[in-house]
Amino acid sequence: MSNVINLRQARKAKVRADKARAAEANRAKFGRTKAERTAQQAEEARREAVIEGARLEAVAPIIRESKSDEEE
Repeated sequence: MSNVINLRQARKAKVRADKARAAEANRAKFGRTKAERTAQQAEEARREAVIEGARLEAVAPIIRESKSDEEE
């Protein structure tokens, strides 16, 4: 024979577990300190500066006239 389960208590326990899971996800997503956010922004700015510093400027192509144009 199986154990008797109070469905109201089981339902409330499930809701509590779901809320705990959502809270854990929110802590991971939004739960950073100001120092961590500032450090990440500084790192992103440094990476962007390195990439921009290594970027080659676009050079306009040199257009040469063909020999047939020079002979005329």
